[in-house]
Amino acid sequence: MTATLSKEVTKNIIVKLIKGEDYRIEIVTLINTDFLQYVVDFFKKIVDAKLKSKDITVDWYKQEFLDDRLSSEEIAIHSGLNKKTISNMYNSARKDIVIEASNEHYEQLYNAIQKLVDEEDELNITLTIKFKGVSVDLNVSESLIVINTLAVKRSALRGGLWSTAGKRVEGPLMITLCKLFGVDAANYKVKLKGRSEVKTDTGFEREVDFYLIGHSEEEYKCEVKLMGKGNPESADAVIARDSKVFVADKLSDTNKRQLNSLSVEWVELRHDSGYKRFKTVLENLNIKHEDFEGDVDSRLDEIF
Repeated sequence: MTATLSKEVTKNIIVKLIKGEDYRIEIVTLINTDFLQYVVDFFKKIVDAKLKSKDITVDWYKQEFLDDRLSSEEIAIHSGLNKKTISNMYNSARKDIVIEASNEHYEQLYNAIQKLVDEEDELNITLTIKFKGVSVDLNVSESLIVINTLAVKRSALRGGLWSTAGKRVEGPLMITLCKLFGVDAANYKVKLKGRSEVKTDTGFEREVDFYLIGHSEEEYKCEVKLMGKGNPESADAVIARDSKVFVADKLSDTNKRQLNSLSVEWVELRHDSGYKRFKTVLENLNIKHEDFEGDVDSRLDEIF
């Protein structure tokens, strides 16, 4: 399952970014919500599966949770891997590759757990799951299998949502900045990633390329990075994507020097009233705009 951000979460992130607040709590909350829902659903499946079989053996688990009829993502997670890891290992994420890699990894995992249990014979863990009046107990091996699956799932959710946040927020954030400073829609455009069509607005679910347009129809590509302070990626990202404007949550002094040396306009949103530097960007690029000195909360309410 591809990580997604709801329209409301995306809006909340943009508002926090514009106001110079930490947006990360929005992502952390979403990770927690999605993960806990997954835990509940997975436990329900465990109860159902446990009632069908006396023991969770390697053959049983493979039959129930590495079933070819499940999605590639589910099979990989149940085996203790995530699909991205398999893709990196095998240079492919085809389902047959995922199935083969997952089965191989699960057998290695199961053997490692059995060895650990044999060596730690004084360790006793019982995981009890109750659902609709039915109770099942998982022994040490069974519990470790479940715990490992949940750990992998949370890691996959975490990586997917943090990556998705920056990609999905870029277009809406840039449009919000433009609207704050009265930039006409004719002076910016949005292209869907991998497509040629141009849009003057964008939904909250698509990955896009954003361009500011100068008075002589020059196109200035914009890059948004929700990175932590001191991240060395900024200059590399700008060079690789030939960006003219760089908007970030945080920028170190080194980042700023790098961008200045490349003649790239930049905005650091976490700085006090950092969004106001977008006006300087517009002035330097000779893009018609309006001053904004009003209440940012009220204006954001109007925009959204």
